[in-house]
Amino acid sequence: MQTADRLTKIPPYLFMELRKKIAKAKADGVDVISLAIGDPVEPTPDSIIDELCRTARDPENHRYPTDEEKGMLAFRREVARWYETRYGVALDPATEILGLIGSKEGCHHFVMARINPGDIVLMTDPGYPAYRASILMGGGVPYNVPIRPENDYLPVFEEIPPEIREKARGMFLNYPNNPTGACATRGFFDRLVVFAKANDIAVCYDNPYSEVVFEGQERLSFLSAPGAKEVGVELNSLSKPYNMTGWRIGMAAGNPELIAAISKVKENTDSGIFNAIQYAGIRALREETGNIEKMMAIYARRRGRVLETLRKIGIDFNPPKGTFYLWVPTPKGMGSLEFTNKLFEKAAVVVAAGTAYGQYGEGFIRISLTVPDARLEEALARIEKAFAS
Repeated sequence: MQTADRLTKIPPYLFMELRKKIAKAKADGVDVISLAIGDPVEPTPDSIIDELCRTARDPENHRYPTDEEKGMLAFRREVARWYETRYGVALDPATEILGLIGSKEGCHHFVMARINPGDIVLMTDPGYPAYRASILMGGGVPYNVPIRPENDYLPVFEEIPPEIREKARGMFLNYPNNPTGACATRGFFDRLVVFAKANDIAVCYDNPYSEVVFEGQERLSFLSAPGAKEVGVELNSLSKPYNMTGWRIGMAAGNPELIAAISKVKENTDSGIFNAIQYAGIRALREETGNIEKMMAIYARRRGRVLETLRKIGIDFNPPKGTFYLWVPTPKGMGSLEFTNKLFEKAAVVVAAGTAYGQYGEGFIRISLTVPDARLEEALARIEKAFAS
């Protein structure tokens, strides 16, 4: 049966391809260790699970979710309180917050709510591949904005040609950045607001790693910048700070017109988040800040071990301070795919090639720190051995 033409424009999803590669190797009897996918292995805190179990037994929660596409007002109020506490951002729960089935859903709905066929949408290169897929499925035209290490992996707005700025209707940004780990600054937010206003570009600031920053790096929300709510929305998620990737609960916040438009897309797409998961989300936001600090200590220790091993094989660099990824330069004279293949063939260790995130990802690989300590140590021992031979 013939499928829709739009699907032919979308490249294979990186992580699906990696999972296929891993599955094939395992079927062949290879003990593969994947450092490619960012999915915390530590469990969701008990108090969150207990709240899910308690509220799931209430028959009222077995019906369609309260407020369906918007999310329960109680959840939205808790998101507002969290944003005020963590980032000093004031939000109206009624008009400026929307519950999401994870922030990835919000990316897609942003395109459907803002972009008309043929509109240009800016995204960074390297950048999260799902943005491109959402743009293409919505009939938009992705335009790659290079981000380079010499600019701290921040886009230089002046480099975007005037004819592109004129046709652009949206822009995806993500800091702390996947895949580079780079973090934004308050000064960058100010420049972003000016750029977006001057060009009538709606910003979709994807911020699920806002809490995943290392010592010395300030936790930031784009919405803290003066004028930010006039030009865009911020997406966030409970996945990373509370080890809830599989729960699929997040939020969009910011410009009320965009929030209303995204809500309209949602009400014609899904029926909202299971009430019990929203109650669990409230518990997480209200009581489990300690889990963030616990996880950051774990990631910092693993990060140190990876950097130590990389130095032993001749790769020494100063990484940015965000996310649970390391954006690692390849050995001199070796491309991203070549290095990735060597790690797989010589050590049975899977990493993500930088080119999977765009042409400016050449010369890098991405390593995830979301792997059990014992498996990480085994992977590092294999890598060190492979490069010693």
